[in-house]
Amino acid sequence: MLRIYAILVIVGLLGGVGYAARSYYHDTQNTIKVLQGNNAKLEIAAETAEASTKALQADMIKNAALTKKLQSQLQKAEAYGDELRAKLNKLNLVVEALKDAKVLEGKMNGATAKLWREFMGDTGNTNQPDLPEWLQRSETGTGSEDSNPDTKDSDTNSNTTEGSATN
Repeated sequence: MLRIYAILVIVGLLGGVGYAARSYYHDTQNTIKVLQGNNAKLEIAAETAEASTKALQADMIKNAALTKKLQSQLQKAEAYGDELRAKLNKLNLVVEALKDAKVLEGKMNGATAKLWREFMGDTGNTNQPDLPEWLQRSETGTGSEDSNPDTKDSDTNSNTTEGSATN
């Protein structure tokens, strides 16, 4: 009888070891499956992060180029503004207006109409409207830049007045 008990104990021990090995195997296989799924997700996330990094670097290069271009355009615009300020500083519109207001009005209206037409052309408006009524030639001398019949040219440069000599 002792042999039977010993065989039962040995069979029980072998069964327990077998069951433990089977459980360990199944747990390990489940862990491997979970880790494989996580690995696939991580690979996709890494690819997405790498693509995002490349896109950000490309955008950074593009933005740097655009910033450089805008900076140069800003410098040109500031230089042009400085040039215009210098021209305005040379002008003495008050004296010119007091001397011959109608001629100055014609020059200003003509220059304004020209500027508006250029704005319209720059924005894609190709049909040029007629001059407004206030800019039409009139008998009193107001109107377009050619309103004074005594002037020799239609120069809108108001740096010089009628009485001053140009060099």
